[in-house]
Amino acid sequence: MKVEDEICNLKPATCNLKPATRNLQPETRRIMPIQITQPNKNIEIHLPNDKTLSGPRGTQVGEFLAQVSDDFSTPIVAAIINNQIHELTFPVEIESNCQPVTMDTADGARIYRRSLVFLLEMAFIQLFPKGRLNIDHSISSGGFYCEVTGRAALSQEELDSLKTHMQKLILEDHPFIRREVPIQEAIEHFQQRGYEDKLRLLKYRRKAYLTLYSFNGQMDYMHGYMVPSAGYLKWFDLKLVEGGFLTQFPRRHAPTQLEPMGNYPKLLSTFRQYGDWLETLNIDNVGALNEAIAAGRADEIVLVSEALHEQHFADVAQQIVQKKSRIILIAGPTSSGKTTSSRRLAIQLLARGISPYPLELDNYFIDREKNPLDEKGKPDFETIEALNLTRLAEDLEKLISGEKIQLPRFNFKTGRGEAGDVVQLKEGQPIILEGIHGMNPRLIPDRWSDSAFRIYVSALTQLNLDRHNRVSTTDTRLIRRIVRDARERGYSAQATISRWESVRRGEKRHIFPYQENADVMFNSALVFELAALKGAAEPLLRQVPHNVPEYIEARRLLAFLEWFLPLDINLIPANSIVREFLGGSSLKDFKIWRG
Repeated sequence: MKVEDEICNLKPATCNLKPATRNLQPETRRIMPIQITQPNKNIEIHLPNDKTLSGPRGTQVGEFLAQVSDDFSTPIVAAIINNQIHELTFPVEIESNCQPVTMDTADGARIYRRSLVFLLEMAFIQLFPKGRLNIDHSISSGGFYCEVTGRAALSQEELDSLKTHMQKLILEDHPFIRREVPIQEAIEHFQQRGYEDKLRLLKYRRKAYLTLYSFNGQMDYMHGYMVPSAGYLKWFDLKLVEGGFLTQFPRRHAPTQLEPMGNYPKLLSTFRQYGDWLETLNIDNVGALNEAIAAGRADEIVLVSEALHEQHFADVAQQIVQKKSRIILIAGPTSSGKTTSSRRLAIQLLARGISPYPLELDNYFIDREKNPLDEKGKPDFETIEALNLTRLAEDLEKLISGEKIQLPRFNFKTGRGEAGDVVQLKEGQPIILEGIHGMNPRLIPDRWSDSAFRIYVSALTQLNLDRHNRVSTTDTRLIRRIVRDARERGYSAQATISRWESVRRGEKRHIFPYQENADVMFNSALVFELAALKGAAEPLLRQVPHNVPEYIEARRLLAFLEWFLPLDINLIPANSIVREFLGGSSLKDFKIWRG
């Protein structure tokens, strides 16, 4: 017999076993009844405060939350349902976890501002149908700088009438109606109205639909979520300024109040200068940028943008030479490009025969056990009191007078200061101080204040998606930091996003209040940078798990980056500010000559 036949004749060891039910008599078998039931007409939502709300299936989440609005100190403008952000008009169909989004949160503040811009645009169209409203940039006290084209700038009387009309629409509480339309329908709509900026933007839209909002017969695209109606937008003001007007809105820490409007001549001037740069490139929105990239103009855009930066560094260096400044102060928020900016400035000074000495503020930290505490009882390393200002003042005086001194060095492992380099400057040799407190008048002795040269660096983005949808300066910096943190520190996008709120609080407290003290504001933004950062940022953002709080922010940034065509990073020169974040910077290990 063949082996194959033997195998075929084998029976499984369990062949004599029978299912247990076979030994049961038919009359003893249990038949479990199967019933068809109707779905429960009511569903429940569970709030973070352990409250549970019940209501008919399909009820809008705003109706649920209206029952508990008194539990919150600030107005509710949206909701996070099962870790997905939704508008208050969203119908809840299943049992859900729900977290109200209030105006004192980052998402809530964005929703309020976006909705206010939409109302402003709708009111403007009704009063001034021949004009075009442009939302240009934000200001730190809570507002947007707006310009009008296609007609003369608004007079005070016209601006007052616009404000009155907005207040009327708010009192009437007209709804903002959300619609998802096929992309071709959206294109036809904007063609009829001559909205060239939006047509350019939609030209490279990958999705087959677009979300539009309508209001009193008018319709437009707004990038992001909105409040349900105009009645939510109670807090705003309009103020006339040179060349346009400011639309004022509340800030997060006081969401139902308006802060006194500050005066920002240097900031506004810097934004206007950047706008002129964009006109030079013939790129004033993301749609135009995409067209230029698609047309093969990427190398031109990069070269001209970098040339404009280099020209600005050269101009600043010349001002320092003319002023004969002995102390050069450089400050700015995180991911503004301070490091690259200071080194490119140093190169320009070296080209003029001046060798600046870089004095590192980090070496002037006080011993860690003496560090001031924040309101939560944790060490506050960002306050100016964390620096030994007395020692810094003494060292500056001695260095400028030509004395040989031993500088301190802070040991971050031990948390204590120790002896550093022995230094003696040459006659006239300037000192560069780079750090977040550079614009704070307390940093250096008063007698050197007038001769110091202060440079404020920030990525003041003015390239918008279209006339009504801004590209946030803060978003640009966050994307820069996500890419750099992943490359240099091994941080995930989730980790960077989780730290961002704390970083922003420090900036608002220690940096932004002093920005107008600058002699020069340097805008480190580059028109092409988000198209360049897109390829590195998107994979990092997609790795954020869906069940963590940072997921919502990651999805928001991904939706924003979808609008950009990618740019070949090989076109970016090695000394570019963007290289500080992407990698490959020739200035990473650059040391200023100290001879």
